[in-house]
Amino acid sequence: MKNVTEVTIFVLKGFTDNLELQIILFFLSLAIYLFTLMGNLGLVVLVAGDSRLHSPMYYFLSVLSSVDACYSSVITPNMLVDFMSKNKVISFLGCAAQMFLAITFGTTECFLLAAMAYDRYVAIYNPLLYSVSMSPRVYVPLIIASYVGGILHATLHTAATFSLSFCASNEIRHVFCDVPPLLAISCSDTHTNQLLLFYFVGSIEMVTILIVLISYGFILVAILRIHSVEGRRKVFSTCGSHLTGVSISHGTVLFMYVRPSSSYALDHDMIVSIFYSIVISMLNPIIYSLRNKDVKEAMQKMFRKKWFLNKVYVHSKN
Repeated sequence: MKNVTEVTIFVLKGFTDNLELQIILFFLSLAIYLFTLMGNLGLVVLVAGDSRLHSPMYYFLSVLSSVDACYSSVITPNMLVDFMSKNKVISFLGCAAQMFLAITFGTTECFLLAAMAYDRYVAIYNPLLYSVSMSPRVYVPLIIASYVGGILHATLHTAATFSLSFCASNEIRHVFCDVPPLLAISCSDTHTNQLLLFYFVGSIEMVTILIVLISYGFILVAILRIHSVEGRRKVFSTCGSHLTGVSISHGTVLFMYVRPSSSYALDHDMIVSIFYSIVISMLNPIIYSLRNKDVKEAMQKMFRKKWFLNKVYVHSKN
């Protein structure tokens, strides 16, 4: 690539120069990252280990949790190193790899949330045929398609961005490599890149949000058919967590990417993108576990089992 000879490293300028604030942000980011890993990987282990959670709904949830853990791991460890480093640099290829992986996992999450909405529609609208309608022949291709869509989308933007020339400046006003701040420092014409960003992200958002809205439209019809209060409460508790996750995720993506390039304000966008990449990944396991009865019961069962094993171990030693 011709611009390797022009720029070999990028300098990340999204960090504060205040040393005390850097230390505070380091420990805050570290705590969030550790909580994110424990929460998301804990959900994956929980779904794998509890037979009551062996259903498509929870398989989707475990895949979403693994995507969140990976997404956070693409950005946070490098950011933690930069907080404690004097020279906050990233190589040209490292920047390209970080952008590719971040877009892959971010887009995959959008597709997974749409697939989860369809799964909820099938489970609630026609529960008797749920196991047939959402067999492995259905949910496994949906998961694979989500990843493939994420990889293709990431390939498009990464290739388009890093085919530009970066000869004027190598200072990125961000804490990681994202498309808008890189377009801002390119000395090439970025009009095509901005159109690609607007139309492709906009199309993915429109399609996935439309799937969610249609699915929940049918779910609303199904809820109106349920006469028991307990039945309606169970449906709302199941769907409420997913709707919360969808609203937060899609809201931040729309704010960051689907708007005219003239309205980009890199300082504000940086805060929103950090929230999207770090905080949302931490919030998802909280949202899906605290509002889900089955997950809470599985967690209680796991902790009781661990407590019992520890008690037996202590008694055996005595």
